[in-house]
Amino acid sequence: PEILMLTMVCALMGSSTWVLFASSRGWPVSTTHAIVGAISGAGVAAFGTDAIQWDGIVKIVASWVISPVAAGVVCAIFFMFTRYVVLQHDNSFQRGLIAIPLYFGVAFTIQIFYIIFKGAPASSLKTAAIGIPVGIAVGVGFAVFLWCFFFLRPFLRRRIQDEEPLKWFHVFYIPFVGKRERVVVDDAEAQKEKGEAQDVDAEGQVDPSLVQLEEGEKTFFQKFKKTAFAGLTHNIHENKGANTTAVHENATKYDPTTERLFASVQVVSACFTSFAHGSNDVANAIGPLATIYYIWENASFNAKANVPAWILVFGGVAIDLGLLTYGYQVMRTLGNEITYMSPTRGFSAEMATSITILTCSKLGLPVSSTHCITGATASIGLCSGGGFRSLNWKALLLVFGGWILTLPAAGLVSGLMFALIARSPMLA
Repeated sequence: PEILMLTMVCALMGSSTWVLFASSRGWPVSTTHAIVGAISGAGVAAFGTDAIQWDGIVKIVASWVISPVAAGVVCAIFFMFTRYVVLQHDNSFQRGLIAIPLYFGVAFTIQIFYIIFKGAPASSLKTAAIGIPVGIAVGVGFAVFLWCFFFLRPFLRRRIQDEEPLKWFHVFYIPFVGKRERVVVDDAEAQKEKGEAQDVDAEGQVDPSLVQLEEGEKTFFQKFKKTAFAGLTHNIHENKGANTTAVHENATKYDPTTERLFASVQVVSACFTSFAHGSNDVANAIGPLATIYYIWENASFNAKANVPAWILVFGGVAIDLGLLTYGYQVMRTLGNEITYMSPTRGFSAEMATSITILTCSKLGLPVSSTHCITGATASIGLCSGGGFRSLNWKALLLVFGGWILTLPAAGLVSGLMFALIARSPMLA
């Protein structure tokens, strides 16, 4: 047990070191493959190459093709349907108002079905006849469709097309909200008043505490806050390279008001993708930590030991912190550099990713959420009107190179750490 415990500690260190390094370069690499590579590296250092089940490594190499291709095909179906049915028409906004409730219903139907069919281990529905989860999923999806048709659709029309100053909570009772007029304010005057208000106190005197400080005059806390939360305010569209600019120019642009419609459904598709990511990659990363804790508590190991709730909470909090502070690097690659992105494109890529991950996981195929979203993003580029010119091939090659390096890099760091610790001299 103590050797397994040390192996998992080294695996966590090796995988996290590689993933953090890759993230700093903006490479979307697989956490799943990093942790597998790190465990393999520590296993080789401990017991030699015969201790590794190499057929599992072959499956991972196969996933470099299976994941992006599968997600890319599903993504192309979603986006091309949206493109030909909605975006390319003169009345695309009206068509979008009809499509949005339908997309919401389809999205919820698919996700509810997989939650029941694949997850929910404590539920008896998991072992029930296939018709029961299908019926529940269709019922929920239809209810969501009706709500979106009678509430979300008029809310979006009034807020986007009619430009009424509606609040988000108005969507829940929009049929009873009267017409609202937008107050027109002179932007220049408003900015002037805002600037004056920042530097003047209640008596009209300049307040030194309200004046914005120069970089050198800021306190330690202000500097720390700016550094710690840089990821929240970082603009991923800044500093476009020549390749990125050319890729964006070659992509076909559509009506911006129609694109705004799909921002709402993209929020839901992003949540579903996060659900799939948590059920796949994050679970793999939490596995070694759960093993370490169990051995620490019991001085033995059990292949079917329950994972404590606090470890699951820890994993959820940690992934959110990583997203908030360092996630912008990968966001910039997938959301800006590889191809031109918009809400319709993002929705298609996210829905394709979540469906592919959940389906392939149920079928036992080795897939990675990172590879799936990358393949879906590349598919979006090929379907964006410019063909091969709508893709940044240099960025894609760097990403693929990161995939190839993930297994050996994480394994090397983990194996060296294990060899150093396990074979270090001991004091008598």
